[in-house]
Amino acid sequence: MQGKKDYQEKLFMNFQLSNHVPDHNFYRRLKEELDLRFLYTETAGYYGVCGQKSVDVVVFFKLCLVGYLENMISDRQVIQHSSMRMDILYFLDYDIDEPLPWHSTISRTRQLFPEEVFEGVFSKVFSMCVEKGMVSGHTQVIDAAPIKANASMESLALKVPEEELEAHLRKVRHFSREDRKVNKASQEEQTITANKHKLKGIESRNKKWAHDQDGRPGATHKKAKYTSNYTHYSPSDPDARISVKPGKTRKLNYASQLTVDSSHYVITDVFADFANKKDSQSLVQITKRVQKRLREEHLLWQNLLADTGYSSGDNYAFLEQENLTSYIPAHGTYKGGPEGFTYVGETDSWLCPQGKTIAYGKTYYETKNHTKKKEYRASKHVCKGCSIKTSCLKKSKEKRFSITYYKPEYDRAIARVKSPIGRQMKLKRSSTVEPVFGTLTQFMGLRKVFTKGIKQAQKKMFMSAIAYNLKKYLKFTQKLAESKSQTQEAILSVFKSSILPWFIRYEVLKKCR
Repeated sequence: MQGKKDYQEKLFMNFQLSNHVPDHNFYRRLKEELDLRFLYTETAGYYGVCGQKSVDVVVFFKLCLVGYLENMISDRQVIQHSSMRMDILYFLDYDIDEPLPWHSTISRTRQLFPEEVFEGVFSKVFSMCVEKGMVSGHTQVIDAAPIKANASMESLALKVPEEELEAHLRKVRHFSREDRKVNKASQEEQTITANKHKLKGIESRNKKWAHDQDGRPGATHKKAKYTSNYTHYSPSDPDARISVKPGKTRKLNYASQLTVDSSHYVITDVFADFANKKDSQSLVQITKRVQKRLREEHLLWQNLLADTGYSSGDNYAFLEQENLTSYIPAHGTYKGGPEGFTYVGETDSWLCPQGKTIAYGKTYYETKNHTKKKEYRASKHVCKGCSIKTSCLKKSKEKRFSITYYKPEYDRAIARVKSPIGRQMKLKRSSTVEPVFGTLTQFMGLRKVFTKGIKQAQKKMFMSAIAYNLKKYLKFTQKLAESKSQTQEAILSVFKSSILPWFIRYEVLKKCR
């Protein structure tokens, strides 16, 4: 007999979310493991004693987590999605007929709390991973990736010299409708700070850029202009910086500096940085942050793995001072000294191909890059009568050259990288941090920062890392529980079939159960 469903909505019904969310559900397990009640004490100082009650701080952080766990970057979308999911409502401690907070409340609360509150949640989750044995601490892998900022290249404004800034602003206010928009950039950010040498280089690059872009097939926009952080800024998000990678378009980005433990790929630290900075300029700050976090968990850090972008003499010397073994390949521009010359470490001098000594002269800082260098020079009498004088000195009257002050540190770093252990570390580096970055950008809501300012970007990166570590934590604990269960079953089966006296087997089985 054919059946037909007749639906009539009930006026009253008895319903409990806890009875309809399975025990193995991700959000049910997460609710049992994650305790955020410490946030009530941490955030009490950011609220007044009167007025309307705000959204529960634990609910706020859980809603933020849901957004990254579900790969959603819109607060409005997170609220809509959560209201339709019973397991998420159970995770948030909301009933099925209870309305969730308004999406704008989430945005305002995010701006209320400083970065330290978000870092506290990250540290809490990291401690949970340490307690389960997921973090070894001895080998940390560092890498960086650009994260798209919430600003357009078309909105870039031109910086002007300081003496012309006031006149420029009056002109813009009078003629441009764009001035009605809020300009968040400070007066310093609107002023050109680059020296004449850099501006001249940008001018020549601008001409080449316009020629190449206008001449390419299919070009629709003529008179293309080369934009630089020295000459342009974003009025809507002044902290965003122009950056580019080979084969990709120029965009306004932030840089995400990520540190991952090599044991179970747990994120040790993450922070937002300006995209126009070199990675090598951030290594000292990264190291100090990671050291502090690992020391709080009583973990010993021994090895640091990173790519060529973090290479510099200052960094090698700093890491040796901190007793950290670094596996960072030297930059391709590094030269250990002039070709054909031999370094004599005992006297800190060089021997030329003809056996003449080029003695140490002085130590100085290079003006262009502010790098520490050593100068070696030999008087014209030393080279007098030399058979290769013309090719060696060229137009100079005496032999003079400069090398980095940190040559010994460079040589030790290069030797480590080329060793068998160094080759293994290179494979470990590429297989550790790059998949984590791919997961964060593709599946954890970090493909774009939809907030303004580097402080808000930092909060976003913390929340994405928290969501990633929590997923790792739940997966690890589930495997641990399954392994423990299988071990107990094996022990029980052995004792059941053993020839031990019945009373001994009874006591063992009783303890196992």
